[in-house]
Amino acid sequence: MYVVDRRQFLGLTLSAAAFSAATNLLPFDDRYAQGKVLGADGIPLSPQIEGPETMFLTWPGDPTSTICIQWIDEDHGREITLAYSPLEIDDWQVAKVVTKPFPMTNDKVYRASISSLKPGTEYRFRLGADSPTFRFRTMPSKITDTFHFVTGGDAGTGSHAIGTNQLAARQEPYFALIAGDLAYDNGKSPKTFVKYLKNYRAHMVDPQGRLIPMLACPGNHEVDGAYRQPREKAGSYLSVFDCFYRDTTYGVFDIGDEFSLVLLDTDHISTIEGEQTSWLEKTLAERQSKQHLFVANHVPAYPSYRSSNIGSDKPGTGSAQRKLWCPLFERYNVDVVLEHHDHLFKRTHPLTNGMKDQNGVPYLGDGSWGMLRPLKEPELRPYLAKVSSSYHMTAHHLEGDERYHIALEENGRIADVCMTKNKRAAKRG
Repeated sequence: MYVVDRRQFLGLTLSAAAFSAATNLLPFDDRYAQGKVLGADGIPLSPQIEGPETMFLTWPGDPTSTICIQWIDEDHGREITLAYSPLEIDDWQVAKVVTKPFPMTNDKVYRASISSLKPGTEYRFRLGADSPTFRFRTMPSKITDTFHFVTGGDAGTGSHAIGTNQLAARQEPYFALIAGDLAYDNGKSPKTFVKYLKNYRAHMVDPQGRLIPMLACPGNHEVDGAYRQPREKAGSYLSVFDCFYRDTTYGVFDIGDEFSLVLLDTDHISTIEGEQTSWLEKTLAERQSKQHLFVANHVPAYPSYRSSNIGSDKPGTGSAQRKLWCPLFERYNVDVVLEHHDHLFKRTHPLTNGMKDQNGVPYLGDGSWGMLRPLKEPELRPYLAKVSSSYHMTAHHLEGDERYHIALEENGRIADVCMTKNKRAAKRG
């Protein structure tokens, strides 16, 4: 892993030119210089929303050929028609909209799952003949140009989460991953979960007018009881994300031929030990030919705030992951692990067995999309390379075997840039 300072990063002409050309947006530096958009009262502005206020997109399967369009609303007692077509031609087809209960309410989850889409294609859809038209794009099957997405965790529904949404959308990402603690509904406040979806719908639209798909993995605040609970204790979360998490609460997205994103459950519904760890090893072993291999989860193996108790007989935050998962990340040369939960910004050194190693695995994140804590004894955490108390999300830019990871604070300031390269390709020679 290489650390790149802000001036050096913005001077990387290949990256800057490729990214600016791909997005047709702002000059590269200006893109990062803008934070949240405030009204006169100091509260982030919300645009006028057309269509369902809670509508969002996710993937039920292959991101190059599927999409799941969902929203939560009262039971209208009538059939709703969703039609979709490629953006550039009129080839409208109809997708079935099904409903299911939204737990602890009288409302319904409305869902249209669409498959057999074309990779790397822009689409539009509408709900009925008089509906406004919405846009989305499928993932490319080949990552031939700069490919970018955003990640973070611990969002909530406050103004800072909205500000980070605004900043994230301006990066024009292919998708956003919120790795746990989305709404802070605690598995028992559907009203809070709905508010989160309304915020996401209002602000997570890119400058081209495309809805940005949301991926997620569970955190403690998705679950009534936080840890080791049955699926029904995460009613709001799984009412919409069960299109992907049908049987378990962990899984993998294979995005085209080059990129795999592994999403894990840190003991909230699926236990760390046992089936999930066995599945993880098999999944990583089968993806050694991938150009990019990322893992994301909620509770960190290397916390920036909570006590890890490394070197102690007393279990600390992340002890199960360090025992069972980190050796697998190291053995199978995972490029980056994204972890959250502690409400700070952090980047570790590349680590092997908890020790600094230039060939080890870096751990990025710590979950401050909309939640924040003060620093706590960073000098006692030698595995940390950088840490700060700042609301942030991370933009990831993939170019060939190289990856740039840009931590952006809510005001748009670049907090940190590092670069990772494909270690598995080097091993294959």
